[in-house]
Amino acid sequence: MEKLQNFITDLETNIPYFKKDNLSISKSNVGWHIDHSLKVLLGVINALKNSNPQEYQWKFNKTRFIIYTIGFIPRGKGKAPKSVRTFEPITLNDLNAQLEALKTTILELKSLDKKANFKHPYFGILNLKQTIYFLELHTKHHLKIIDDIVK
Repeated sequence: MEKLQNFITDLETNIPYFKKDNLSISKSNVGWHIDHSLKVLLGVINALKNSNPQEYQWKFNKTRFIIYTIGFIPRGKGKAPKSVRTFEPITLNDLNAQLEALKTTILELKSLDKKANFKHPYFGILNLKQTIYFLELHTKHHLKIIDDIVK
């Protein structure tokens, strides 16, 4: 959980570069990557909060097993669902508002049942621990892209 909070701080640190882009690294600018990461974090945490822990049942997922074992998400292999993409210009106000919402929402993870769950499009149904690890991998993935764009 501490790792995830550090990654959120890193996202916040990169907000001043939100307009910066480098098309040889990504079709999207830094702001898009921050916005997407914040939308994923907020959306997934809300899905966990609204889940029914009694409905969670572990099931093997090959893709999850591989990604969780290697510990990173390869670039260019997935596509973000529409619910976590922005099609309008991203503003500083948008990013700051999401960041402030996330700072309170993330604290709620500590009080969730360990079988709180989230259905990932590639990894299947994840329990709380698996979901936190996914959020760490996902945020780290986008932070690496941001770092490469900013360099």
